[in-house]
Amino acid sequence: MRCLKKSLKSSISNEKLVMMKNEQTTKPQEILVFQQNGSGESKIQGILKYGENLFSIKTISIDENLPAVIDDATQYLPNDISADVVLDYLKHPDISYDLAIMCRDRNIPVVISGKKVRVKGALSPPT
Repeated sequence: MRCLKKSLKSSISNEKLVMMKNEQTTKPQEILVFQQNGSGESKIQGILKYGENLFSIKTISIDENLPAVIDDATQYLPNDISADVVLDYLKHPDISYDLAIMCRDRNIPVVISGKKVRVKGALSPPT
């Protein structure tokens, strides 16, 4: 019985060591946040505070006055985006829609907070 306990302890210790090594070599998940006039700041701070260095965050802010209707939002969006996930805290629905299309075309999941954007791959949780 003593050998079994010792073997179990050794096995658990080895598992913990493997888990620790995996955690150290794991690349942080890249999050790209789009915000308008600071609309995502509290969420960004929460991710940084509670994310335990598991995330790398880049922010794109649009802080200018925008027209009510934007036919082509590409002038407000980068030419190319790269991330594991995109968080959309933009207030303008036309820019959010074009951002969702851009993410869909690149197979990047996008979380669109508080909007009803009907684009494949865009997730719109209830707020």
